[in-house]
Formats: sequence, structure tokens, C-alpha cells
Amino acid sequence: MRATAQSTEVQQLLLNVEKLTQFKSILSDMKAGYQIVSTGYNAVRDVSQGSFSLHRTFLDGLMAVSPEVRRYHKIVDIITAQGTILSEYKSALSRFQSSDRFNAREIDYLAAVYVQLNKQSLSNLESLLMVITAGELRMSDEERLSAIDKIDEDMQEKLLFLRHFNMQGMEIARQRELEQRDVSSMQELFKSNP
Repeated sequence: MRATAQSTEVQQLLLNVEKLTQFKSILSDMKAGYQIVSTGYNAVRDVSQGSFSLHRTFLDGLMAVSPEVRRYHKIVDIITAQGTILSEYKSALSRFQSSDRFNAREIDYLAAVYVQLNKQSLSNLESLLMVITAGELRMSDEERLSAIDKIDEDMQEKLLFLRHFNMQGMEIARQRELEQRDVSSMQELFKSNP
């Protein structure tokens, strides 16, 4: 009986050794699998972080303004046009106000047109400032140059409108002056010939 018990214990011990060997093999396979997964995960993470870093670099680049954009000649044209609009409208309004050819309501109308035109041109300057200030808008250089072109075109249209509007005002003043001269001449004529 003792031999049978020892034989059973030896068999159990051999089974335990075999299970332990299997567990070691399983553990070794699991460790190898973990290393593969870990290496793959780290590679994916590094690639995604690299990709994110690449995207971040690209997006940060869009926030920056290149020297080419900052030196674009139309920026100066836009600023100059704003100054011209301001000085020409103030000069014209002063002329119209000092002449006796326009009544108060007409002067108010002229002033309102000039104020609105000035607001719109100042809005263009604010848009320009956003386009050429780093960190404000995400745009490529091409998009920035295109936006500057549109702002310049709009400013030039405003300047042309102002000049046309001023010419019309001066023409009205001239016609009214001629009419006043005709009336004065007629009055003088009637006074001298009773």
C-alpha cells in the first residue's frame, strides 16, 4: 500500500512538474506576446504622436505669418487708401459745409455717407490686421495673400466711390452756383430796367 501511495505521489509529482513546465511555457508565450503587443502599441503611439506633432506643426505654421506676406505691397496700398479716404472725405465735407450751396439736411446726408464709408474702410483695416497678425487665423500664405487682395480690391472700390460721390457733390454745388448767378443776373437786369 505504501508503494502504491508512493507511486501515486510520484505520478502526481510528475504531473505537477509537467503542469509547471506547461505554465512556464505559457508564461513565456504570454511574455513574448506582451512584448509584441507593447512594442506594437508603442510604435502606433509614436506614429500617432509623430503624426499629431506633424499636424500640430502644420497648423502652427498656418498661424504664423511669413515674411513674404508681411512685405506684400498691397498692405501698404490698403493703409494708404484708408488714409486717402479719411483725408478726402474730411476735405470734401468741409468744403460742402462752408459753401452756401447745401442745406443742413443735405449736409447731414453727406456726413452720414462719409461716416458709413469710413466705418467700412476701418472694418477692412481690422480684417487686414487679423490676416497679417500671427496667431489670429489659420491660413496658408496663399490664402492670406488672397484675403489681402480682396481687402485691397474693396478699399479701392470705396476710394472710387468716394471720389465719384465727391465729384457729384461738387457738380451739384457748381450747378447751384450757376443757377444763383443766373438768378442774380436776372434780378440785376430787372432792377436796371423797370
